[in-house]
Amino acid sequence: METTDTAMKPVIGLTTYLEQAGTDGCGTVNAAFLPETYLAPITAAGGVPILLPPQPVAAGVVELLISRLDGLVIPGGWDVDPALYGQERHEKTDEPRPERDAWEQALIREAIRQDIPLLCICRGEQLLNVTLGGTLHQHLPEVVGDGKYQLGGYQFNLIPVMVRPESTLARLTGLSMDAVPVSHHQAVDKLGEGLVAAAWSEDQIVEAIEYPANTFTVGVQWHPEELPEEFGLFRGFIEAARGKYLSRLVPVTSSTAELSEALDGTPSLASEDLPTL
Repeated sequence: METTDTAMKPVIGLTTYLEQAGTDGCGTVNAAFLPETYLAPITAAGGVPILLPPQPVAAGVVELLISRLDGLVIPGGWDVDPALYGQERHEKTDEPRPERDAWEQALIREAIRQDIPLLCICRGEQLLNVTLGGTLHQHLPEVVGDGKYQLGGYQFNLIPVMVRPESTLARLTGLSMDAVPVSHHQAVDKLGEGLVAAAWSEDQIVEAIEYPANTFTVGVQWHPEELPEEFGLFRGFIEAARGKYLSRLVPVTSSTAELSEALDGTPSLASEDLPTL
């Protein structure tokens, strides 16, 4: 992977798991964590990752948090609660994680509202679709007739995908990718409001979605963090986040007084306004 030349590093929030985990020092505890594979491409592309564990959605907190981020990543994990898209839970669907669902949905809505660059991966892509009113296929083997999308045993299967021309994804990765790593038994069915499909597998399962109304809102069903040689998606995401960072900087002014007032809202005293001693 390559490193950016600029010293301006955008701050990227990444949501996390909240599960029981075994540790050497503390035994088995509830812990917020995220595999390092999600962090490495963010830092390599020039971003600064910050973890955002599931927590209660308090009034005003999400708005303030998103306003302080330059980009947001919603990574993979357990299945989305099917009650969120009006379905009963399939026997193969994971037990819901309602706190994580609620927290990430609030972040997604606010990121879209504030036009913060948003990258959603696997479960994240599915939750993006559900948050905007879409639905999911709960168990793909019943749709396509085999289990090639999720081999089990923590293995990734490699499949080709075709990318929609003139999409954000096409600009970053090209019109086709020969071998993307997948591990999902669910996928987008009905698209959420404002979303468009951006990539498909050979049997027409949606493998990526975008929200064209915003600067950068992309969801991919595959795991780009497992493809260090395919860096275009993360590089494009970080560039969009850097653009958001730069847009928030105070414009350069020719007057120190104007700059002071812009920074803290306090009018500056010009020399002629100073009291005579």
